[in-house]
Amino acid sequence: MEKKTSSLTQSLPSIEGGVRGGSFIKTINLQRAFTTEEVRTIALNGVNLEINEGEFVAIMGPSGCGKSTLLNILGLLDAPTGGQYLLGGQDVTPLSEPERDKLRKGLIGFVFQSFNLIDDLSVEENIELPLLYMRLPKAERRKRVEEAMRRMDISHRAKHFPRQLSGGQQQRVAIARAVVSRPKLILADEPTGNLDSKNGREVIDLLSQLHDEGATIVMVTHSQRDASYAQRIINLSDGQIVQEVEL
Repeated sequence: MEKKTSSLTQSLPSIEGGVRGGSFIKTINLQRAFTTEEVRTIALNGVNLEINEGEFVAIMGPSGCGKSTLLNILGLLDAPTGGQYLLGGQDVTPLSEPERDKLRKGLIGFVFQSFNLIDDLSVEENIELPLLYMRLPKAERRKRVEEAMRRMDISHRAKHFPRQLSGGQQQRVAIARAVVSRPKLILADEPTGNLDSKNGREVIDLLSQLHDEGATIVMVTHSQRDASYAQRIINLSDGQIVQEVEL
């Protein structure tokens, strides 16, 4: 299986240089159920979704409709309990957790509502983490971290710790960490949920810029304003797609 994972990683399409292509993400009758001793909860119930390479898609819906569950599966953080998930034309459904972890490195960047920064690490150390997991040489890590900080306009905060930053600055660090590995896919879960309107607009502008440069972006949001930056809005309800709107 290790060999299969390596081959899969190499076969994924490239979007470097802003090249836009065909289907990058595809789910077929995707299902996810959570079972306890007393109850079985259906989070996703037959989701058929297709997202093209280089597309910016917003996923909306009421709380508990399955948005974050779907994002976790697309990000290889979780596996479906039924159906198929094709990434770059390859069926990643049967991969084990270690194989999903290996495939995710360098391919997918995450931006979360709660920032998920490590309090005991400085800004530059937080941003460097994905590169350590990728086992890149120190010189290459240093170069990429400096580039990411410069792009997010946080170079002057390199030695600061998360608690010394504003919410907007923390989200900039989180985005820098998400993009430092140069991922083909960026997944954002309520990226402006903990920010005021000014910082929220700045974060969405940054995501929009990354999309313009060629990244595929899938964003879960409750904000109609944020969703308006996307090319397409997918509405979920009770674990199913109920509407798709092209913008």
